[in-house]
Amino acid sequence: MNGPHPLDWTRRMAWSLALMASAVAAPVSAAPQVATDVAPVHSLVTQVMDGVAEPALVIQPGASPHDYSLRPSDASALESADVVFWVGGALTPWLTGALDNLAGEARAVALLHTEGTERYAFRDRVLAEAGGDDDPGHDGHDDHGDHGGHDDHGHERTDPHAWLDPANAIHWLDVIAATLAAEDPAHADQYRANAEAAQADIEAMMADIRTAVEPVSDVPFIVFHDAYQYFERRFGMNTVGAISLSDAGDPGPAHIASIRTVVDRHDVQCVFAEPQFNPQLVDTVLDETDARTGVLDPLGSDVAVGNGFYTALINQLSERLVSCLDRR
Repeated sequence: MNGPHPLDWTRRMAWSLALMASAVAAPVSAAPQVATDVAPVHSLVTQVMDGVAEPALVIQPGASPHDYSLRPSDASALESADVVFWVGGALTPWLTGALDNLAGEARAVALLHTEGTERYAFRDRVLAEAGGDDDPGHDGHDDHGDHGGHDDHGHERTDPHAWLDPANAIHWLDVIAATLAAEDPAHADQYRANAEAAQADIEAMMADIRTAVEPVSDVPFIVFHDAYQYFERRFGMNTVGAISLSDAGDPGPAHIASIRTVVDRHDVQCVFAEPQFNPQLVDTVLDETDARTGVLDPLGSDVAVGNGFYTALINQLSERLVSCLDRR
């Protein structure tokens, strides 16, 4: 039986070496390393990068973004990042310094201050302190800062919970896709297609939520944490306002009396706390009132992070509002 001709071996070896040289000379374009601050932003970026790469999430679910302590793995994610998407210093003031120190070469995009984002100022007064309705401010659409800057000073009065307006999420998907396309032109078409698919899903969700909340849109409610005006305004909810309640200790008799007065005065049907509030404390405050209680979470600490997180978070918010407000 004849073996391979020596010339065949030579040709095969030459072909293999040529392939190896080609691979070295023309490497496949690597996707940028991307870091995100909170789970809602991480979800939007994950959807845009689907099929290309996975972004890192710095602030872990269940942790407060206002005073988070970076773990070594979080610092490493920032250090290796080419792009960082974050809400902005109004939500995470400590992150401004971390970006400067750990991700000074990265392109940092403060989504809250990108042109086209709907922004509101914090409501000036909470009902239990002021004893009356407040007049929420509106920040408008002015453009503060560019995609590359870390500076976020002067925005302390901006309510940072802007992801709770799905229209902002739709806009941010465009910003994310455009930023990634500029950093990684080889995958630009995929980023844009992914963003468009995510936007279509959010638009469909918004239509469903409008239908779901319509029967309870005139039912008055109060929140213990003034974090939901973006959702309230987008879907026309009848929020009376916010009540200041700290979980650091039991509220005094005067504070409890003022809260109950507000609930009775406005015929409040439901009062929403957040997971960190002691349920017994909430029950004590609302005793002797007819208001029901519910729990809302603007960061979805019990929702699985990843691609589907954002729509799951907004749907959860809608479902919990309707469940508590529906008097039928």
